[in-house]
Amino acid sequence: MGRIVDIHGRPLERDALKTGQTVQLAERLRVYPDHPSRGLNIRKLPRIMAAAEQGDIQAQAMLFADMEERDGHLFAEMEKRKNVLLKLDWSIEPPRNPTTEEKNLTAAVDDWLRGLQNLEDVILNGMSAVGYGFSCQEIAWELTDKIWLPGEINLRPHHWFRTQPDKGDEIRLDDGSYQNGISGSELWPFGWLVHRTNARSGFIGSSGLFRVLVWPYLFKNFALRDLAEFLEIYGLPARIAYYAAGTSDADRDAILQALVTLGHEAVAAIPQGNEIRFEAAAEGGPDAFMAMINWAERTQSKAILGSTLTSQADGKTSTNALGNVHNEVRHDIMTADARQMEGMFRNLISQLAALNGYGDVKPRRLPRLVFDTQEETEVKDWAESLDILVNRVGLPDIPHSWVRKRMGIPTAKNGEPVLTRVPLASTTPASLSRIDGGLRLVALNQTTEDDDPAQTAIDRAQLPADVINQGMEALLAPLVQSLEQGQSADEAMNILAEAWPQLPDDTLRQLLEQAIFVTEVWGHLNADS
Repeated sequence: MGRIVDIHGRPLERDALKTGQTVQLAERLRVYPDHPSRGLNIRKLPRIMAAAEQGDIQAQAMLFADMEERDGHLFAEMEKRKNVLLKLDWSIEPPRNPTTEEKNLTAAVDDWLRGLQNLEDVILNGMSAVGYGFSCQEIAWELTDKIWLPGEINLRPHHWFRTQPDKGDEIRLDDGSYQNGISGSELWPFGWLVHRTNARSGFIGSSGLFRVLVWPYLFKNFALRDLAEFLEIYGLPARIAYYAAGTSDADRDAILQALVTLGHEAVAAIPQGNEIRFEAAAEGGPDAFMAMINWAERTQSKAILGSTLTSQADGKTSTNALGNVHNEVRHDIMTADARQMEGMFRNLISQLAALNGYGDVKPRRLPRLVFDTQEETEVKDWAESLDILVNRVGLPDIPHSWVRKRMGIPTAKNGEPVLTRVPLASTTPASLSRIDGGLRLVALNQTTEDDDPAQTAIDRAQLPADVINQGMEALLAPLVQSLEQGQSADEAMNILAEAWPQLPDDTLRQLLEQAIFVTEVWGHLNADS
């Protein structure tokens, strides 16, 4: 086996298989968050965002972490978006027209990934890139039965990294190093699982969804602070003290303390000759503050999920119809996240293949992890629709592959058990498809043709095919015409009911004879059932 390289052609760092890159730099990376959300205001926030656009994303990443920690609504909505991927089934798909080696690699990758104990955590940690614009998970490799597999895949804090917008927007470890005009260290090949998302177009520093949510977060905090102050004094009268001339500073301080005590304990002591008056209580209500808070939370829900219907049920707008619209929008977002997540696993699959002897497989021929993002389909509704399309409209060329794809029914693999049709019970009436065979059986059991009631019914009901076709055409023509004109199903059925009595008597008689024939034969075949 030749030199081991990753999907980008970078050679393997042997140390990446022994120890992690951050272990060697633990002391230099031990930077604790300084919580820039403290004292956050209109002037401070633009400076943090401008620095991130130039590659210094540390303060912005710390701010984003504070947003998730302090805003319960934002945290809950982001968890919905991340956790939805855990409900999706996934499979490892080979390239088109795979060779034997590519088939073997596909089977091996499927076995390796399904054996990972923390794959769900890898997905959730990778989805943190939606808010931050990127995520970096460090891989600790283990050799098990001569197979290199990830022993651990750990998410590293986002403020440990920086970017180089002028150098291809590369993500680098912010370890304090500076060489050739570039800050930070390059991430080791085979040492990291990096995921980049584009919630917004642009460089990594400005591509995260939290860049949009930071403004509602700021205004919501303003409203919450003002609401807390309002509730602290709401309903309390204004307390004003009047002290006599010549009152000492110590007595004035005592009077002020008495005013404060009155606000909490309704008990105070003041020197004689001084006076406390109570003015009208504070008026107004919290509606203005709540309006700002509700606006901020609705904006967050729309930015994260595409709608507000599943996060706020006020009894006014959460109707079933609007709920269906929300589900469609959220499915689009889920599909986009899943497709980008597949790109992250493409990098992991390439590392597994290179380390385990499949380095000759070209990157574009590697197997892929694919999430099943197809919406659930009501099988009953689809079966009825297909019956109409094939048997009534006349579209017999619908391919089976399309039906299976739309209904989410996979094709059975070699040797895989499949469902089989259960034979009808003996108590079930004979179907029309059994009539012809039943008639033949009855004829064989009869002594003479004249004594056979089934044969008698057949002889009595023999009609030319063109007569039946003409009668049905005369009956159905108004129905078809009404449907082509866009009339509803109820209107079409009314036209059919009106057309039936207008058929010629001979046609009606022939159709009735045919119906009587069917009922007689049906009853004859099921007489012993």
